[in-house]
Amino acid sequence: MIGRLFLDHPRTLGMGWAGHGAGAVVIGMRMIGGGVACLVHAAVPALFTETAGRTIMSLHAYMTRRKAAAPDPQAWPDYEI
Repeated sequence: MIGRLFLDHPRTLGMGWAGHGAGAVVIGMRMIGGGVACLVHAAVPALFTETAGRTIMSLHAYMTRRKAAAPDPQAWPDYEI
């Protein structure tokens, strides 16, 4: 049960638990930041006019680099999270 919950998925990507977790934290925090910027933009349209788009483009580039650097990039899904 522990292996299924914590280790199986990272292993399918050729990663350990900590490396997978660190990547997920980076992606999650950037998504939260972009989401907050969108909420502020909804209230004050002059603010954060390009933040969501830049966040998405940046996250895509980050995830593409992680996939390319993986031991077996073909084993990775198109979207890792």
